[in-house]
Amino acid sequence: MSLRVRPIEAFNDNYIWILDDSSSRGVCVVDPGDAEPVLRLLRAEGLELSAILLTHHHADHIGGVRQLLGFFPSATVYGPVSPKIDSVDVPLGDADVFELLQRRFEVLTVPGHTLDHIAYFVPAMGIEEGGLLFCGDTLFAAGCGRIFEGTPEIMYHSIRKLSSLPASTLVYCAHEYTVANLRFALAAEPHNSAIPERFALAEETRRAGQPTLPSTIELELRTNPFMRCHIHVANRDIETGATDSFGKAVEVFAALRHWKDNFRS
Repeated sequence: MSLRVRPIEAFNDNYIWILDDSSSRGVCVVDPGDAEPVLRLLRAEGLELSAILLTHHHADHIGGVRQLLGFFPSATVYGPVSPKIDSVDVPLGDADVFELLQRRFEVLTVPGHTLDHIAYFVPAMGIEEGGLLFCGDTLFAAGCGRIFEGTPEIMYHSIRKLSSLPASTLVYCAHEYTVANLRFALAAEPHNSAIPERFALAEETRRAGQPTLPSTIELELRTNPFMRCHIHVANRDIETGATDSFGKAVEVFAALRHWKDNFRS
């Protein structure tokens, strides 16, 4: 049974992902920071909200939960174990598994952006489809989230965990940052010929008013500097003090994240 995944735009650049299949009127939403656009779509299509998936505690990801539950009190809320989220019915940790919309959902802990951050991976059911990854603010198209509560080492562990997923996995992150991230990627990897091609396509897609997502793990491995730190280790423009290969990669990641935090294109 294939899932249909659609974006609901919220705020300036958030995507709330809505999932449904053909077997029922029940749907699931991921990170509903704002209830109103979700309610508009549900009413327009006569759909029932059956589940809410949360990745972390930031307000632009959980702010609409209470209002949605006011209209759909039987909806089940899945989310991380966190004292900062009080609406979770099913608290989840690493390697937890549950079924929703007749599909298997696997939980990955991916701290760094926040310490409670989790992601949801839906494995592929056949060779003609890719798995699905709902990664909140840990991994972005051509980028990654800021480190608010973790450390570079913690965040890099999370990025490496996501990079090990199947290459065909479709990446549904929570913000439309792709063009800005690719501008940084052009500066970080000026000799990577795959980045200008992706940048041109992303700009064209945005001019047409379309989302640049989903991405794929394969595309991120080719064009996302934060998933390519093992390659940057050899880049003499980024000096590291580490002696082991993982330590060097973490130092490169930290340098890239600091550069991106202060980058002005």
